[in-house]
Amino acid sequence: MQQIDWIVIVLTIFFIVIYGVWKTKGSKNVNEYILGNNETPWYTVGISVMATQASAITFLSTPGQAFNDGMGFVQFYFGLPIAMVIICYTFIPIYHKLKVFTAYEYLEKRFDLKTRSLAAILFLVQRGLGTGLTIYAPSIILSSILGWNLTQMNIIIGTLVIVYTFSGGTKAVNVTHKQQMFIIMLGMFTAFYLIVSGLPENISFTNALQIAGANDKMNIIDFSVDPKNRYTFWSGITGGLFLMLSYFGTDQSQVQRYLSGKSIRESQMGLLFNGLLKVPMQFFILLTGVMVYVFFQFQTLPLNFNPNSKVIIENSAYKNDYKVLESKLANVLEEKKQVTIDYANQLNIDVENPVLKRRISALSEKEKSIRDQAKELISKADNKDKTNDADYIFIHYIITYLPKGLVGLLLAVILCAAMSSTASGLNALASTTVIDIYKRNVKEEKNEKHFVSATKMFTVMWGVVAILFACVGTLFENLIQLVNIIGSIFYGTVLGIFLVGFYIKFVKAKAILWGAVISQTTIFFIYYFAIHIYPSGQEKLGYLWLNFIGAMLTVVISSLLQTIFKEDPETIEA
Repeated sequence: MQQIDWIVIVLTIFFIVIYGVWKTKGSKNVNEYILGNNETPWYTVGISVMATQASAITFLSTPGQAFNDGMGFVQFYFGLPIAMVIICYTFIPIYHKLKVFTAYEYLEKRFDLKTRSLAAILFLVQRGLGTGLTIYAPSIILSSILGWNLTQMNIIIGTLVIVYTFSGGTKAVNVTHKQQMFIIMLGMFTAFYLIVSGLPENISFTNALQIAGANDKMNIIDFSVDPKNRYTFWSGITGGLFLMLSYFGTDQSQVQRYLSGKSIRESQMGLLFNGLLKVPMQFFILLTGVMVYVFFQFQTLPLNFNPNSKVIIENSAYKNDYKVLESKLANVLEEKKQVTIDYANQLNIDVENPVLKRRISALSEKEKSIRDQAKELISKADNKDKTNDADYIFIHYIITYLPKGLVGLLLAVILCAAMSSTASGLNALASTTVIDIYKRNVKEEKNEKHFVSATKMFTVMWGVVAILFACVGTLFENLIQLVNIIGSIFYGTVLGIFLVGFYIKFVKAKAILWGAVISQTTIFFIYYFAIHIYPSGQEKLGYLWLNFIGAMLTVVISSLLQTIFKEDPETIEA
């Protein structure tokens, strides 16, 4: 990296931290620290909701996901707009009516303290893991590509976020999200423009899309009903819908964003704003990954994008075998490059040559086979190493092909995205710990200042936990999928509790508690025996279905148990 890149990164990051501290210092009470005094306008709510979900993992892993598998991942988000409408007209009015600080307060009023505590603990477990990943994702990739120390990267990112989140609470998170999203989108649009501009002169954007289609990267919608397929139209509008309902409706990291809105209407408008823009944004990020794929059809590529893999192979008995595969790949890529150019020339005279298209597809399969063989060698050389390199593809493009200064901008994008999600996570973890656990178990009367101090203390505590988890983490198959898998294991049960609370009035506390426990236990077993023990791509169930199954199990089991239990505690109308 050049000096100008370092200047861009340092100035960008420190501007955000200093701005966040300056704009939000001095919160005097819990409402101000946790909900920002309910002064957040709708557009800031919408941007903050979007920035919370758009972590560094989104901008590192999603282009790699599209590079390998095409546009199909966008189906994951098909249920999001529907979820936004349901949350706007069910969840938000109830939360505002009850004047809650966290989503889980509602559960005590509807059921009892045990149910509230169970939901809060499930949230703390999965969000604690997720927040560690939002630090770990950019750290491990940047450290591998740039030679930075991984542990130091984790500590730096985590500490910077702790500083302004500790200082200003929710308001600091919200105001910094605006700057972060501006930098993120500026960087992504710049990258997209440069990728398309970097294609050969005779390759137009339309040609690039057709080349991507010839490589099976433009299959956006899959109507398959096979539950083994991870991303289909049906899994998106069922499992994806339930995941989004739970994430945006019951995950405190998101709920806290719109609970800070000025009014019910402002909160609703913020969520709808997110619902309208989120799917196009993810489509654009995936399309960026597809354009990177097309760009690389005309470049020399490594056999594996993870630089750690090359080091492992060079120091193993499989070094010569790997070189043979590198030679084979080079020959395939050279032939594929020429065939692609011929195919594009045919397209420019309005003639699509099916023979060339089939040849491109066959060469793509051959390339994939060679890369898979390389991964097997890497795995043999070091069975602890994760051979999937999807998370390194986009960063490889940034470091190798972007001009001076813009490398710094794109790295700043990644770091800003890491900070935005991590800040929301820490803010929500601290708020939930204080409001749902600590405050409910403190027997003595404490003033507002005490609970503000406690929230700050738990912000630091969870920040340290997240940094420690990031420091001992392992690179999984694909980070964007890992985050969603972790969420899917827990979200269904939590959502089921809320659905029963909102819509099934005859179910009481004891039934929902045991229904949730049985449901969560069942999901653990389903995940292990249908997903975890199988290699990637050979699972017996797509993980998105866990959200639907968990929610439905909670609803059905608690309803059945209520016919057995005879309790009748008071309930609230919602």
